[in-house]
Amino acid sequence: MPLPADEKTVETASAILTTLKDIFGPHPGFRPVHAKGLLLNGTFTPSPEASTLSSAPHFTAPSTPILARLSSSTGHPTLPDTDPNGNPRGLALRFLLPPSPTGRRVHTDIVTHAVDGFPGRNGDEALSFFASLRDGTIGTYLSTHPIAQAFVALPKPFPESFSTERFFSVTAFKLISADGEETHIRYRVVPVKGYATLTTEEAQNKEAGYLYAEVPDLLAREGGIEYILAAQVAAEGDVADDSSVKWPETREVVELGRVRLTSLVEGDAEVQKSVIFDPIPRVQGVESSGDPLLEVRAGLYLLSGRERRAA
Repeated sequence: MPLPADEKTVETASAILTTLKDIFGPHPGFRPVHAKGLLLNGTFTPSPEASTLSSAPHFTAPSTPILARLSSSTGHPTLPDTDPNGNPRGLALRFLLPPSPTGRRVHTDIVTHAVDGFPGRNGDEALSFFASLRDGTIGTYLSTHPIAQAFVALPKPFPESFSTERFFSVTAFKLISADGEETHIRYRVVPVKGYATLTTEEAQNKEAGYLYAEVPDLLAREGGIEYILAAQVAAEGDVADDSSVKWPETREVVELGRVRLTSLVEGDAEVQKSVIFDPIPRVQGVESSGDPLLEVRAGLYLLSGRERRAA
């Protein structure tokens, strides 16, 4: 996973990393946001339609092993699950693909969170938003930045369980079929059990660790946590390189396959330090939509990952 080639993008990613550490405090060995998390092993099984939209290995193979990370917002690694600042939750999926001819490990990732929005269209806007949080000027900032205001206003309810939470990729991607046909999509991850949330009052009556403590029971009692990986498909004329422009809910949503999380990762704490998820696909059959957020997020993840590994 390389740093973005553009020096300005790297500078912006570095400034965001510094700003996030200013907000939440340094926590060596942990991510600057979504610091609290849990790694799981699982399997992805594609739908028949997936291979018609993309030639990517995980969409054409019978099944692919995956590494997943469930997480909570903020940079505090011990945040109680009952704290509203933990919303929205996150889900990152890593598809562990066959090694290259030289034996190099190959993977591609999808990074999602439980709200369909982001506080800026690009790195500069994201940096300004986080800087206003750090400086205590968020009220003034929101009054002049409608995209950030819309993000803050989006509902961010408590999940009843990780097995009933839903997630969004926010940015769009381009699927490319074997015959070269291109389709712009936005990923959605939908719980097989159905989407269910708690009121704030219901959440406050839960144990402080209710979300993560339940995961081993879900794996043992229910045989895993299952999601549908779906894609909202753009129509002609839909904007694909600006995450703040949403597509109508009337757009087609197709199932790309099923995610089944089945076991906890051994040595979770150490593995979390080393795993760096990449929002850019970097695999045949899936490409970036050109959204500028992707490059700056990739830079941020890599820079913070390097610090985490060195901690």
